[in-house]
Amino acid sequence: MPSLAEIPLGRPVIIREVGGGNAFRRRLLELGLVPGTEVKIITVAPLGDPLRIAIRQGEWSMRRAEAAQITVEVKP
Repeated sequence: MPSLAEIPLGRPVIIREVGGGNAFRRRLLELGLVPGTEVKIITVAPLGDPLRIAIRQGEWSMRRAEAAQITVEVKP
């Protein structure tokens, strides 16, 4: 399965797994990035980092390296 960092702009995906260290995982889970949640990348900074994602009712920015730790499934 691809990571969130590999997904094209605007394509909705479902989070399947959040990897990384315990502190990193805990931080993302507290922000609502939990398995089963739909997210999509809505903007990318001019140099490709950071990414802005839409999740539930909000928007968050994250580094591409962080997005690479999130395994996703492309929504049909």
